[in-house]
Amino acid sequence: MKKITGPSFFIGQTGNGLISFGSGQPDLPPPKQIYKILSSHNSYKYGLVQGQIYLRQALAKQYPGSTADNFVITNGASEALDLSLRALYVKGGKILLPRPYYYSYPHNVVLAGMKPVYYDLENGKINFKKFKKQIVGCRAVLINSPSNPTGTVQDLATLKQVEKLARQLNIYIISDEVYKDLIYERNNYLIKGSNVLTLNSFSKTYGMCGYRIGYVYAREQWLVDKIVEIKTHASMNTNILGQEMALEATKVNGGTIEKQRQIWEGRRDYIYQGLKDLGFDLWKPEGAFYVFPKMKNPNKVVNDLYYKYKVVVYDGAWFGDPGRVRFSYALDLAKIEEGLSRLGKYLKREYRCN
Repeated sequence: MKKITGPSFFIGQTGNGLISFGSGQPDLPPPKQIYKILSSHNSYKYGLVQGQIYLRQALAKQYPGSTADNFVITNGASEALDLSLRALYVKGGKILLPRPYYYSYPHNVVLAGMKPVYYDLENGKINFKKFKKQIVGCRAVLINSPSNPTGTVQDLATLKQVEKLARQLNIYIISDEVYKDLIYERNNYLIKGSNVLTLNSFSKTYGMCGYRIGYVYAREQWLVDKIVEIKTHASMNTNILGQEMALEATKVNGGTIEKQRQIWEGRRDYIYQGLKDLGFDLWKPEGAFYVFPKMKNPNKVVNDLYYKYKVVVYDGAWFGDPGRVRFSYALDLAKIEEGLSRLGKYLKREYRCN
């Protein structure tokens, strides 16, 4: 058996009785109206590197005070982050990241030629007293709210403190908001300021992961220009069919999105209570679709559950927290129930002997 050492082992795996709590991919299908352009789409030439104007105009309507010129359409939020970091590059630059973090963040910073440094979340939350010391001397700070992997949403008062402090120190904020429509406690707060780059995508809200349509919203024109320049030589235009479908997604009514949010909230409540009943120590997620319970020997747990019980979970060490395991609840309730049942058998038979 090959030892599992990273999430790439699991990406794309399905079937054969597997219950996957690993994937960050919504199982809910995209709203049907997104597909309606497929029968008439007939454009196959290069698109604008910055992104099709009609999609950028539609996005500008969602962000007060913005114009189409403030947006670059990217290959998912992953490329949006990569391009943003490379555009912000300065020699010796430090990027302040949350820990736990989404597993790609440190790699993205290193690939951009800069150094990752960390602010440790406490029960998934920013300790602002410590944070304001750690941010000094950084080129940028990354905020991920709602968070992958913690499922936590940062308090409004804290986000406003971060917003004010970064502006005073002339430090950029990269705000990763790909789960902004999956919040259970309040509405999303858009961090403000000319020094802010907001990252988002159509993957989580609309179940369009495979179409790879994301974007960066930058307030400073030089950053937009730099991002477009880099993208010209890295990937050129983003998929134009995907952009057409993303445009249709911007027309989906809020009621449809709210119904989906309620489904996610119901799943959140179910898996949270199920894990509590099994004796796990965890906090209740406020957004996204992840729970992050404490477990000992998490890498052994990941390997045992996969090879012996056909259950996929992710090692917290991949996210900078080796004392936890990440569960995604991006699967229907019947599968969550079966997965928890298998987990319960593992706990009784093997876990306490680890």
